[in-house]
Amino acid sequence: MIQTWAELKAFALGMDLPEITLATPWGHEALKAFGKMWCYWSYYEDAAVFKASRDEREMLMAAEPETFFLHPHYAPHNLVLVRAGRIDPGWARARLLQQWRDLAPKRFLKDWDAR
Repeated sequence: MIQTWAELKAFALGMDLPEITLATPWGHEALKAFGKMWCYWSYYEDAAVFKASRDEREMLMAAEPETFFLHPHYAPHNLVLVRAGRIDPGWARARLLQQWRDLAPKRFLKDWDAR
């Protein structure tokens, strides 16, 4: 299980996806993909922040409330928090890859998928 931002950052960078950069929006480290927020740690909780539709977020929180939760700051956004120490690497890899693909320009993905 992934326990800290340092572990999550190393894990995400270890996926060796192109167009990933380290940034410090609002004075905190984050990883961006194609210039947009991709992977980061909550400023309010000891938890990772992942994109999720509101319906998916509700389903995840209902199914595993000890793992998935929400801080009021993130409520208006399509995001879910995953508690430190409960971040499954397999789940994180699949989620990060999908988020990366969602941020990639279509022409980039066409070339990427053709390799």
